[in-house]
Amino acid sequence: MIKIMMHGCNGKMGRMITEIVKGDENAAIVAGVDAYTAVPNEYPVFDSIDKCDVDVDVVIDFSNAGAVDSLLGYCVAKMLPMVLCTTGLSEDQLAMVDEASKSIAILKSANMSLGVNLLLKLLKDAAKVLAPAGYDAELVERHHNQKVDAPSGTALALADAVNEAMGNEYHYVYDRSQVRQKREKKEIGISAVRGGTIVGEHEVIFAGTDEVIEFKHTAYSRGVFAKGAVEAGKFLAGKAAGMYDMGDVIGL
Repeated sequence: MIKIMMHGCNGKMGRMITEIVKGDENAAIVAGVDAYTAVPNEYPVFDSIDKCDVDVDVVIDFSNAGAVDSLLGYCVAKMLPMVLCTTGLSEDQLAMVDEASKSIAILKSANMSLGVNLLLKLLKDAAKVLAPAGYDAELVERHHNQKVDAPSGTALALADAVNEAMGNEYHYVYDRSQVRQKREKKEIGISAVRGGTIVGEHEVIFAGTDEVIEFKHTAYSRGVFAKGAVEAGKFLAGKAAGMYDMGDVIGL
């Protein structure tokens, strides 16, 4: 049984992960950390990670960038592996993550969905065949109207997968409205749509002469990210120090 600390346990993702783990016979959340402690939980919740004295095997983090510094310090001091799901980290914080990975196992991924991470592998294989044959690559991502960043981190990860497969020879184009010219061969177009309550859609298009091949992933709820985080936590417990990603979890 893997004992998990849920860092950010009373946020939307923290609550969702709590519910998912209830049905997992191989894992249990035994402690939580959240500044908001009024929510009833079946495990002890601390308003500061430094106050947590419960023995755990791994930490899953879905909190905010401001809480990551103390989390890293705690995990290094306790030699605890951590699944880092918080986004929006500064360059200094990313450097801290890299430094901490020399002492503990850290899993960080642009998207925790198992399906998205499988798609990354499929895109690399497709790009190696289609790009040399002259197919153009375009990405369209769609999210809810509350999302503030564009393009999404997942869209960039998908573009990076295609680009990496082609020796990083391509550049990204986010807006064609300012320039009147034909599309260049060594470019990947990335478009962002914001509206309604769309959880997340990512479509990668390879357009050739008289033929179009499309790869698409649709998330219908945030549960796909929660499920991936739980699988990542079970994978990471007991692992040696270093940086890991979801590709390691699904064996890519």
